[in-house]
Amino acid sequence: MIRLTLLDPQKNTPIKKWDFQRESIIKVGRSPDNHIVLSDTLVSRYHLELHRVSKSVNLWRIISQGTNGTFVNGILMSQGIVSDGSLIQLARSGPIIKFQVQTPTAPQNPKKCCPRAEDNPPGNLFCIYCGQPIRVERSIRQYQVLRTLGQGGMGTTYLAWDRKQHNLQGIDASPTASLVVLKEMNADMAQIMKAQELFEREAKALKSLNHPGIPKFFDFFVEEDKKYLAMEMIHGQDLEKRIVTQGPILPQQGIEWMIQTCEILEYIHSQEPPLIHRDIKPANLLIRRRDNQIVVLDFGAVKEIGTPLGTRIGAEGYSAPEQDRGQPLTQSDLYAVGATLIFVLTSQSPMKFYDNRGDGYRFHIESVPTITPQLREVIEKVTQPLPSDRYQTAPELAEALKNCL
Repeated sequence: MIRLTLLDPQKNTPIKKWDFQRESIIKVGRSPDNHIVLSDTLVSRYHLELHRVSKSVNLWRIISQGTNGTFVNGILMSQGIVSDGSLIQLARSGPIIKFQVQTPTAPQNPKKCCPRAEDNPPGNLFCIYCGQPIRVERSIRQYQVLRTLGQGGMGTTYLAWDRKQHNLQGIDASPTASLVVLKEMNADMAQIMKAQELFEREAKALKSLNHPGIPKFFDFFVEEDKKYLAMEMIHGQDLEKRIVTQGPILPQQGIEWMIQTCEILEYIHSQEPPLIHRDIKPANLLIRRRDNQIVVLDFGAVKEIGTPLGTRIGAEGYSAPEQDRGQPLTQSDLYAVGATLIFVLTSQSPMKFYDNRGDGYRFHIESVPTITPQLREVIEKVTQPLPSDRYQTAPELAEALKNCL
């Protein structure tokens, strides 16, 4: 387990702590979709990332993307290994975070299903003798929390078992069929009106959508002043983790996954009024294990066309210029598909290829050997600075990508 502690700059005493158990990437910055959100003006929207290098020895690498730099133990660092006890400062005179490696502790006296619980094979979620969850950390309404899946700036995500749904399905139903993802809004975020709006927006969007490439909505409720969203549990790995752990993929596979993403975007954009996802990026594209198909995640940033401008949301490197100005279009989501394709084929941040060579800022990928001239033309067109110069619809982009196979 990793603990990051925000320190008081004068007293060097803890102000706030965050614990991460299973994450392979931890993001820190000013934008609300980071794992750790810091509102300091010296902090960039996506200031730094911590990447797990080795799980066996808990080795982590820091990657700084902050405009004002990142200092580790007083030394300016763009990339490098960070060790237990290191002090990470976001910009000179900026916030200081202490990095610590913690030994995880098991839940105190978790509820066990039956007297034979310990006789189950290691790793089993459900008891082979009684069919109930072996260990339950806590219960929230009919949902029994089995373990924590992730923790971000907005909320904590749990793997939970819907006891009520299982009972409705009957005694012969498989208990795994009633597994859900339960998202709990963090207590500190609940005090921020914009954070509440984004959390509720995700629930509203999922409830209105029905597509195999989008998690199904099950429930939205408030319990003890905390908001909860229950959605479909999808087994798989997001594209960011896949590329970070295994490296770049072959162009054919990357193209096929982006075609699938376009098909899901076509459905989203065809709603009345049209919806814009606004946060298409590798971390929000899950590869479903059972069929190797793409599932689009995280609908907290979804916005209807024609609604008033609000908070500017988007990941650095994947967010189109007009979206950065707070004027997103459906073509903004297509731009992000092109930038995502750069990442999956190079395992490098798209920002590495983003430069102004006299004709405005754009991606320059001519030196990437795995990107053919035809595919390069597609990526360059869909990431043009002006939306009118891009492919105008998701099917149009999908067709261009199919021609590259």
